[in-house]
Amino acid sequence: MVDTLTPAERSERMRRIRSSNTKPEVLLRSALHARGLRFRLHRRQLPGKPDVVLPRHRVAVFVHGCFWHRHEGCKVATTPKSNTQFWVDKFDRNVARDKRVRSELEAAGWRVIVSWECEVDTPAKAAATAERLETIIREEPRDLSRNA
Repeated sequence: MVDTLTPAERSERMRRIRSSNTKPEVLLRSALHARGLRFRLHRRQLPGKPDVVLPRHRVAVFVHGCFWHRHEGCKVATTPKSNTQFWVDKFDRNVARDKRVRSELEAAGWRVIVSWECEVDTPAKAAATAERLETIIREEPRDLSRNA
């Protein structure tokens, strides 16, 4: 399929894609807050700048876009037909970076939770995901000997 947009239009459309405060991220944050969980946003001090950080529980949450981070089995995680090699390389770098960031956070004593865009794209899905995250957070006891 041929791209129906001019390069300038495509560039403008890509420029509008945000990296933080996306709709799925805001929905999940709202659902977490409604459950009484308090958090910080986009902590630059942590590897990968997690979308949601629960310092008290030492949990870092990433809300990954299915397309950009290659959610396996998701219908949104398609590969564009034009300039395919560029996209494949970009996706490979994204996935490798995600893996490296996760390892760095876990080595520093953080629990990492990835929530996919398709899991939190509606208020109902976000509430269900927030409930699942709360269960994970509250079930596992914190190691109080670690420095936060």
